[in-house]
Amino acid sequence: MTLEERERIISNNFADLLLNYNGNQALFKNYTDSTVQIIDFFNAIVHVPIEQISDDIIVNRGYSAMPSLYGPISEISLEKSGISKIRGIPSFNLRGKGVLVGFIDSGIDYTNPIFRNADNTTRIVSIWDQTIYSNHYPQNIFYGTEYDREQINNALKSENPLSILPSTDETGHGTMLAGISAGNEDPANNFYGVAPDTELVIVKLKQAKPYLRDFFQIPEGSICYQENDILLAINYLLSVAVKVNRPISMCIALGSSQGAHDGRDFLSNYLSFQADNTGVSLVVAAGNEGNARRHFYGIIDPKIKFQLVTLNVGENEKGFSMELWGSSPSIFSIDILSPTGEYVARIPARLNENRYLTFIFEQTTIWVDYQMVELQSGDQLILVRFRNPSPGIWKFKVYSRENIQSDFHIWLPMSGFISDNTYFVSSDPYTTILSLGNSQIPITVTSYNPNDDSLYINASRGYTRIGAIKPDITAPGVDIICPTIDKGFTTISGTSPATAHTAGVAALLLEWGIVNGNLANMSTITIKNLMITGGQRNVDLEYPNRNWGYGILDLYKVFDNFRRSIQPI
Repeated sequence: MTLEERERIISNNFADLLLNYNGNQALFKNYTDSTVQIIDFFNAIVHVPIEQISDDIIVNRGYSAMPSLYGPISEISLEKSGISKIRGIPSFNLRGKGVLVGFIDSGIDYTNPIFRNADNTTRIVSIWDQTIYSNHYPQNIFYGTEYDREQINNALKSENPLSILPSTDETGHGTMLAGISAGNEDPANNFYGVAPDTELVIVKLKQAKPYLRDFFQIPEGSICYQENDILLAINYLLSVAVKVNRPISMCIALGSSQGAHDGRDFLSNYLSFQADNTGVSLVVAAGNEGNARRHFYGIIDPKIKFQLVTLNVGENEKGFSMELWGSSPSIFSIDILSPTGEYVARIPARLNENRYLTFIFEQTTIWVDYQMVELQSGDQLILVRFRNPSPGIWKFKVYSRENIQSDFHIWLPMSGFISDNTYFVSSDPYTTILSLGNSQIPITVTSYNPNDDSLYINASRGYTRIGAIKPDITAPGVDIICPTIDKGFTTISGTSPATAHTAGVAALLLEWGIVNGNLANMSTITIKNLMITGGQRNVDLEYPNRNWGYGILDLYKVFDNFRRSIQPI
């Protein structure tokens, strides 16, 4: 790839489009003046001049071509998960030795002592920092900078490590995850990483490009990552695992309310494909959207023909997007009533309908896109994008033209991408698991309070839009002690710490299964099944459960089940 082509990857003057080309490179000719970055035989990223991204891009290229935008998911544990009990058995003193843990997030404070060996050398195998432009990028990826173990160790010898290796973690989210999952023990601060003998691989994601943030109306200053950068980060972690010949447990605590919430979107499919590989564990967060009032579920009675949706828009909301996903075979359409009473009549359901709406008494502008058959889900999508929405009550009638009972879901953006004062008046807390938590094979983790065994109050709830069982397992995630970027410790709550905790447990299982030779073909599916069978379940609840999945994570019970299975009857 030439220097000019490399610069297009990171340039804000070029847009990134996702393409399922399935080996047919002739499809690339449909993109003029483009640079193509091939991921594998099926998928590619096409970089085109930003002038080609018009307001009718969804009609011209399809919804799935625009990368979705992801944000971080965050807001006692070893004992409650049975880890301490396992370590008390000499033959099961699992600490993650011989296993990698990989993180795709905001980077890491590599200078923190909890990520160093006893001789002060680093436990980090490599860092790929997507935000630093240089010629030392990972092989076949062409942007960012890769730092290996030797470079990190050289920096640690300096009085000012960042002057030699300038990769940092500005938000602390990545450092927090890595610490919970794989940090060294610090008894003085009551801190214990789940898998302290693992080695780490880190990807620091770059922020999303302005054109994409503007298209989906993401607020300025929000932490926001692009789908294609996450996809390449997964590839990088897998390539490092192959290079050093180690099994890897990956932790992804990022989420998005975009997409069909059915596990069939571009990145979720890719995760499931990679999670099926031997020696790979993929753990993802369910999200913290359960009580956010940003999901609406409607059922249209064929006798009435429509369902009323009431949306409260808060003060100073500059813009946001809203996605309606309707179940086949029904065909849906909407009308709009603004807070001041201006009415937009029912927009007919036509193939790839695109409307630009303005109002007489309001500064609001709205773009409405209909995709009758969205490429990846096969269902209908109505994408509504607001700019300068008037505060107050907006009303939508959702119509179905079929003489059968029809159901649909609407999602607003996740926390951080929209204010808490914009919400559905009659919201539904279920089907609020974020992408990538709806992925079929990866282990989706929700959060509970280990002090009183109560579900985390804001945890997203299942199932997926098509009824697949998610979440899979529940892990400690309330008031969890974690490291900060100033070398101290704090507590955090949410499904992010629960996911990091579970990724650490997955690393212990990979050590037992692959490194120690007990289950050499272990994959994400194997690990998920072991966690499910070992789950602690309340006798008063039915499982699987839309809140708890298959129960609370318990590593000791996993191995106790093995013991019981080989005892004579």
